[in-house]
Amino acid sequence: MPKSLISIHDFSKDEILKILAMAAEFEKNPKQSLLQGKIMASIFFEPSTRTRLSFETAANRLGARVVGFSDIENTSIAKGETLKDTIMMVANYADLIVMRHPLDGSARYASEIAHVPVINAGDGANQHPSQTLLDLYSIQKTQGTLNNLSITIVGDLKYGRTVHSLLQAMSLFNARFKFIAPSELQMPEEYKAFLREKGLPYTEHNDLADNISDADILYMTRIQRERFNDPMEYERVKNIYELHNIMLQCAKPNMKILHPLPRVNEINAAVDDSPHAYYFEQARNGVFTRMAIMAYLLGE
Repeated sequence: MPKSLISIHDFSKDEILKILAMAAEFEKNPKQSLLQGKIMASIFFEPSTRTRLSFETAANRLGARVVGFSDIENTSIAKGETLKDTIMMVANYADLIVMRHPLDGSARYASEIAHVPVINAGDGANQHPSQTLLDLYSIQKTQGTLNNLSITIVGDLKYGRTVHSLLQAMSLFNARFKFIAPSELQMPEEYKAFLREKGLPYTEHNDLADNISDADILYMTRIQRERFNDPMEYERVKNIYELHNIMLQCAKPNMKILHPLPRVNEINAAVDDSPHAYYFEQARNGVFTRMAIMAYLLGE
């Protein structure tokens, strides 16, 4: 089977560092034709702006063509076609598949039946490894290292696939974690057990303002309405955290604020002008990182 990127665990530490080094080279020279003649299938069963467009931009910058869909109502899926049949069909048309799907484990299933590499662009509340790699690239660029950093993660830690992947990746670099979430959205036990097994420290808190001063990275996330079965539960927690400039007065000079975006109310717009804000640059880094992922998986 070809190598795919479904979980961040699919890449070793050395491979992760190689991807980041490749991303840095692509940032210096983003217009290359390494994938001339290749076709990337972009199949999104869930809405996306940044992930889909950055993958498609990355493919175009590498000289590849893009086919796919972002609305299943215009596909045979709306007629009842199974995921297996869709993947088998798409794999016949493309050299690489980038897929987002609402079901946990769907990307792994796709990689097991496709004869081309599959990149998981988010499967339910499970994993989002390409986001994690661009997060690592952003952290490395802003901190000069990935080692021995203090990471504070805020918001939806229960359903947030970006934070699940980030936690596992940063465990390779001896990170320390603070988790800030309401009781309904705390980090799942399986990820805390993972950190305990690795001997990595973490603490859990409810308050944001009192837990910023020692952070190297403040990783904000939105409360994801689409993950809640109970609308009233969402209403109780949707605006529980909102970052304001006054809360950053005690922040370390090197501290950067990351966010996988889109944001709703969790970062006040005035914070955009703070020297700590890095989330728009972070999104830009996604193009270079995804160029590196695609080139690596296709052996270029």
